[in-house]
Amino acid sequence: MTAIRRIVFASDFSSASRAAFRTAVDMARTWRAQLVVIHVLAPLAPTFLAEGAYVPPKTWEQMETATRNAARKHLDALVRRARAGGVRATAVIGEGPAAERIVAMAKRQRAGLLVLGTHGRTGLARAFLGSVAGRVVAMASCPVLTVRGR
Repeated sequence: MTAIRRIVFASDFSSASRAAFRTAVDMARTWRAQLVVIHVLAPLAPTFLAEGAYVPPKTWEQMETATRNAARKHLDALVRRARAGGVRATAVIGEGPAAERIVAMAKRQRAGLLVLGTHGRTGLARAFLGSVAGRVVAMASCPVLTVRGR
């Protein structure tokens, strides 16, 4: 087996991601690999607006800035925790459809392994909400480890 030099961990900041983060940090420490923590910002969707409602562009910009700042804060906290655990870690934010961006970002980072959490949804929940983890596994060009959340 080839040595894994870079592990990409994709986080949506959920409980499923927390379990996967611990696994990614442990693996990075064991293999002395760099850990790249990534998060994908989903495009803001006006699903909460009444039909015909208008939101000024400045308000959209403020919402996007707030979302990006919150994600950066979460990512920075994860990087600090990884570094406190003795792991070299950095963070990256992407935008777009989650599965596609995660795969593209892992490829750009030249990941030897991609780690992400899974909610373990089945039935109707999976049909309506989809499975980002399932799509990542199907599309990734590197090995993918999914960790079931508790």
